[in-house]
Amino acid sequence: MSLLFLNDLFKIQLMDVMDILLVAILLYQFYRLIKGTNAINIFLGIISVYIIYKIVKALHMELLGEILSAFISVGFIALIVVFQPEIRKFLFLLGTPNFINNKPKRFFFWRLLLADPITLDIGPIVESCGKMSATMTGALIIITKKHELKQYIETGELIDSKITDIMLQNIFFKNSPLHDGAVIITENRIQAARCILPVSGNQDIPVQLGTRHRAAIGITEQTDAIAIVVSEQTGAISFCKAGQLKLHLKAVELQTLLEEEFAKEQVKQKNN
Repeated sequence: MSLLFLNDLFKIQLMDVMDILLVAILLYQFYRLIKGTNAINIFLGIISVYIIYKIVKALHMELLGEILSAFISVGFIALIVVFQPEIRKFLFLLGTPNFINNKPKRFFFWRLLLADPITLDIGPIVESCGKMSATMTGALIIITKKHELKQYIETGELIDSKITDIMLQNIFFKNSPLHDGAVIITENRIQAARCILPVSGNQDIPVQLGTRHRAAIGITEQTDAIAIVVSEQTGAISFCKAGQLKLHLKAVELQTLLEEEFAKEQVKQKNN
């Protein structure tokens, strides 16, 4: 009798491990699909609510448990609506023949934790901003961090170029078809130009600041990206982070801010 009980217990434990492993694989694949988009924040928020619900249930907190249970049951429908494009992409991925063989590195879960340090070729960016400031050439440069801004990259013209002073100046040249909109730099490469960004609705923004400044504030309010603006009217250089602008910078000051910012990112990732 005891042997049968132990055998059943071992089977249950093995199935539990398999269950956890399969759920982890599905969650990791879904995470990869939405990584670099604003949907990642919603995804992490939903997971947080579910974990809180489980803790509340384990502590037998009836009232709070009922509220969270109702939220989760209704939230499942909202989840399908919010993540409709990602779910379709995920199902398409599962239906693709040999997708595991074609993408074996997708299942290396430690890649999620051991991300490569964020590097940035600061020199060409600072040099081009200094020259565009002198000629009063308007520019908006977005440098991504964890959020890759894929949905905004897709609104522009894909470039995938090395960061150079000449390339940035040519993009923002007044007669260039790419000069309107933003340049997005990801993983130390110019990914796209003429990208459309969300404009901040903050009523406290000074009226003399134009659309470029409002877009810089808007994208940095919603993501962890860094924005650099060169004013077409005054040639002034601005640096924006977390919705906060630093105006009227010199090229040397811009270089210092970028060096400090990305040095911090590399230290954080090394510590993690």
